[in-house]
Amino acid sequence: MGRDAPMKSTLVTLAMTGLSLAMVLPAAAKPAPTPAPTAGSVHSYILLDRTGSMSGIWDEALGSVNAYAASVGEADEGEIEGADIKTAVTLAVFDYQESLQFDVLRKDVPAEKWTDVTNDEANPRGMTPLFDAIGRVISLAEADKPEKAVIVIMTDGHENSSKEITRDGAKAALDRAKANGWEVVFLGAEFASFGDADAVGMSASKTMAVGQGRMQDSMSALAKKSRAYGKGEEAEIVFDDADRAAADEEGVKERKGQ
Repeated sequence: MGRDAPMKSTLVTLAMTGLSLAMVLPAAAKPAPTPAPTAGSVHSYILLDRTGSMSGIWDEALGSVNAYAASVGEADEGEIEGADIKTAVTLAVFDYQESLQFDVLRKDVPAEKWTDVTNDEANPRGMTPLFDAIGRVISLAEADKPEKAVIVIMTDGHENSSKEITRDGAKAALDRAKANGWEVVFLGAEFASFGDADAVGMSASKTMAVGQGRMQDSMSALAKKSRAYGKGEEAEIVFDDADRAAADEEGVKERKGQ
């Protein structure tokens, strides 16, 4: 055997040992891939008073609903990064004639597929069964079971004709919505008396008077707050001093003697 034989034997032994160890030892763990961000979702339920006293601001009220639908579906410049949020909007209008009239004009419509609601679909009429309408819109949301929901109540008057549920029943419905983690806000359309909102447990930070001529901008701003809540950027929706100034809340109070 030549002089190189011991060296070759040693190299073969080391190679076999390494192979055996590779077969016995577990492979080094690979870093887990970073999961892709998943899209959140938020469903907005707009409850719009269509009673007779809304006649003078009806066109603007409808325009503000359409402005909300347009804005809630559009990313904002300052929005947190991540997958885009899925948005849907449901619109119901209400009044009282011989009984509660509760008409769903748009149901679970993706914001990007929204078609503007017009006067051909609803006109002001009747009285204000506010508590009944609140109960109905909460039931509508409960049937859908969204993970995140924003319920927007817009009215220009006081409760005066509910027959289905009482004030306590409306409060219980809103308490269920809050227990689900949903956001509820109350807008007074050229109206600043929030006694009914207070009676059903609405926080003052979630009620705001909106002046005539300011509704579309205020609803667009509210839509951006809804997106922020849906994406987890904000834990809740509240109206701050800037929102109230933009809505001309003080002007409404002066015009209404409050």
